[in-house]
Parts: sequence; C-alpha cells; structure tokens
Amino acid sequence: MKNLFKIICLLAVAAGCTARSGWTAWEQTVIERSDSVMYVTVMPADSAILRATSRDLGPKELKSAELQTLLAKMYRTLTDPSQDGVGIAAPQVGINRRMVLVMRYDKPGRPIEPYLNIKIDSLWGQKNPGPEGCLSVPPYRGIVQRYPNIQISYLKPDGTPVTEQVDGYSAIIFQHECDHLDGILYIDRADTVYINKAWAAEREEFAYERPDWWK
Repeated sequence: MKNLFKIICLLAVAAGCTARSGWTAWEQTVIERSDSVMYVTVMPADSAILRATSRDLGPKELKSAELQTLLAKMYRTLTDPSQDGVGIAAPQVGINRRMVLVMRYDKPGRPIEPYLNIKIDSLWGQKNPGPEGCLSVPPYRGIVQRYPNIQISYLKPDGTPVTEQVDGYSAIIFQHECDHLDGILYIDRADTVYINKAWAAEREEFAYERPDWWK
C-alpha cells in the first residue's frame, strides 16, 4: 500500500511539472538529461519518433526555460563535429514538436537560426534535383527534387510571428527539415539513394550510442 502511495505521489508531481511547463514527462527527460551534444535519432531504430507527426509548441512551452535549454542543446548538436549538419528538427533529438534549426545560406555569415511552430505555406518554381543526406539516415545520400522558392510562417523564440519568402539552398533545407515534422524522410522523396563511403568512414571515428536512460 505504501508503494502504491509513493507511485501516486510521483505521478502527481510529474503531472504538476507537465502542467506548469507544458512539456510531457518524456520531453522533460530528454531536455534535462541529454548532454550538450544530444543523441540523434536514427532509422530504423527510432522510427516510432521519426515517423510521427509533430505538434505545435503551446503558450507554456514557448515561455519555458526548457525551450531555451533545448534550443541551445540542439544548436550544439548540429554544429558538433560528430554531426556537422546544416539543419536539425526536434524529432531528430527525440521530441515531436514543430521546431527546427536551419543554417541560412541566404544571409551574411550563414547564421543558424531557430524556427518555432514552423509551416510551409506555399512552394513554387521549377523543381530541381539535388543531393541530400540526413543525420538520421546515415551513411546514405540521395537525389531529391525540391522547389527553389517557398513561403514560411513561424514564431521567433520571443514569440514574434513572422512570414517570409526563402529561396535557393536555404529553401531546400527548410523543406527537408519541415518534412521531419510530418514524419517524412528525404529517402521517401528521393529518386535514388546510395551509401556515401566518406560519411560512413567519418562516423566510425565517433562513439555513437543511445544514452542509458533513453526509453
């Protein structure tokens, strides 16, 4: 009976934390327990996360300290030599929320910027084939047809709503990352997929295992 009471108390505490911050217990675990370089979900082991549809951040999550921690850890993960990518979506670190970080090749200095509750409103122009890879599908590459022009809407970390047009390579990155939020991988759209031997050799240099606490 005492053990049952303890379990009920723990569940109540967890529910209270979730109610205050808006994050689920699993999301809080990922945010708090991840190292500064987070575990990146991969196929097929983490298909349940990578194939799920992500949901928007609510008012509580947008104002939470956890969001700032998550954004900082996603940034360090994306830029770490073990990953060294040009974009990352929240499902790739185990959290099914509509948030991505993208390197803006169309801006001076190519800054990496966060985009919350992001949606692609429209796409246009002649589709062009181009090479793509994904941190969650190593060590493969593929040729994917993408639109050169898009319009996106999103929130900045301070909650400011923005709508803007993006062109060129940055538009391609946004399409790739936003696909992640709908459970779509670039290999679903690729004309061809092949193993990149250089990337395979590079990944062998890094220890890459799930943390012990991962579900």
